[in-house]
Amino acid sequence: MSEQHRPRILSITNQKGGVGKTTTAINLGAALVSLGQRVLIIDLDPQGNASTGLGISARERGTTTYELLHEDAPLSAVIRSTETEGLHIAPATTDLSSTDVALGAQENRVFLLKDALAGAALADYDYVLIDSPPSLSLLTVNSLVASDAVLVPLQAEFFALEGLSQLMLTIRDVRETANPKLRIEGVVLTMFDQRNNLSQQVEDDARATLGDLIFQTRIPRNVRLSEAPSYGISALAYDPLSKGSQAYQELAAELLSRASPRKEPI
Repeated sequence: MSEQHRPRILSITNQKGGVGKTTTAINLGAALVSLGQRVLIIDLDPQGNASTGLGISARERGTTTYELLHEDAPLSAVIRSTETEGLHIAPATTDLSSTDVALGAQENRVFLLKDALAGAALADYDYVLIDSPPSLSLLTVNSLVASDAVLVPLQAEFFALEGLSQLMLTIRDVRETANPKLRIEGVVLTMFDQRNNLSQQVEDDARATLGDLIFQTRIPRNVRLSEAPSYGISALAYDPLSKGSQAYQELAAELLSRASPRKEPI
């Protein structure tokens, strides 16, 4: 695969659960498609919520990211279409939860996803978004090793920044040992309530600590973002005029506009 056709691979990662990670994977992917990009989401979370949220039921998943990592299945056998043209997904099942135990002693265990993507036909895509599990597990490390950069959803609540320090250390370790090109694409504030003083305080603290690593776009608390997965579609397909959908469209535009690297405080 020639370099000019190589997609940008982003790991959407936060070891803390409930921060809007999967919501961001689905809706940022859909928003990028609305801006003319071709997107593949790789579901690397054993919960498989990104797969469900894009309408791929458990009984329809067949070959999944479990087979991709554990059985050397080709990525082409895993990819599924979604209701949104130009948006595809490599689905996951709970089988992935055995990865740490089953592959923990394997010598190349942190390179399994990178190796799977290296030989894959990715020229059809502009972005690959990896939905990582809410932990710093072997699956998350595989995601980081395979990625060009990390996008971190950060919930606008008390203690939000505390868990971020461990993720930053993990990113630095991966950069030093397995993926020297790994960078932090940015941190996006999620579940932001502009009526809440705490949300504003978290934003102020985050910007003071991380500077321009924080995206200008903030993702609000929005009922449409919560409702859309039950219909198996993105919020942009469910209600494109909702505040949540508009925020992800703004985030996608901001992501595409970020051309120069930013100084990282790690």
